[in-house]
Amino acid sequence: MARTPSNMLPLGTKAPNFTLLDTVSDNILSLDEVKGAKGTVIMFICNHCPFVIHVNPEISKLAKEYQSKGIGFVAISSNDVETYPQDAPDLMKEKAIEADYTFPYLYDESQEVAKAYDAACTPDFYLFDADLKLVYRGQLDDSRPQNGIPLTGADLRNALDALLNGKSISSDQKPSLGCNIKWK
Repeated sequence: MARTPSNMLPLGTKAPNFTLLDTVSDNILSLDEVKGAKGTVIMFICNHCPFVIHVNPEISKLAKEYQSKGIGFVAISSNDVETYPQDAPDLMKEKAIEADYTFPYLYDESQEVAKAYDAACTPDFYLFDADLKLVYRGQLDDSRPQNGIPLTGADLRNALDALLNGKSISSDQKPSLGCNIKWK
C-alpha cells in the first residue's frame, strides 16, 4: 500500500476551474455548478485505493451533514483507467451508489484538473470558502487503514465548522496520506 502525502497547495489559492463528466448523472458539470454558497469541499479519490475505501463512510456522512449548511461537495477521480480499469467511469458510478455519495463523482480523464490542484494522493481534501479561496487542505483525520484510530473526520470537520462560524482556520494543517494518483 503506497503512502503518498498531499502536496499542500498554498492557502489562499483560488480554486482552478473545471468542467468534467459526472459519472453518476452522466452530465458535464463545472466548478460553478457544484460549488456551495458558503464553501466547497473538493476531494480527489478513486475506487480501488484502500485509504479511500477506509474513509468512504465518513466522507458520505460529512457531505450529508454539511450540504444542508451551504457547503458543496464534489469528488474527482484522475487515475489512469488503462492501467487501473477498476477506476473506470462506469465503475465510478457503481461505487458512488454503493458508498451512498450525495455529491457528484467526476472523471478527470486528461488529469489536467488533478495537476491544476497539485493533487498527489487519494484521498486528497481541499476546502474553499465562498469566494473559492483555499482555506484548508489536508487530512480528513488521523485514521488510516489498520491503525485502529476511529474515523471522525475531525480535521476537515473542524475546518468546516470554523468556516461556517466565521472563525479563522489554523494554517497548521496535516497532509492527507494515501495512494498516489495513477498518472499516465
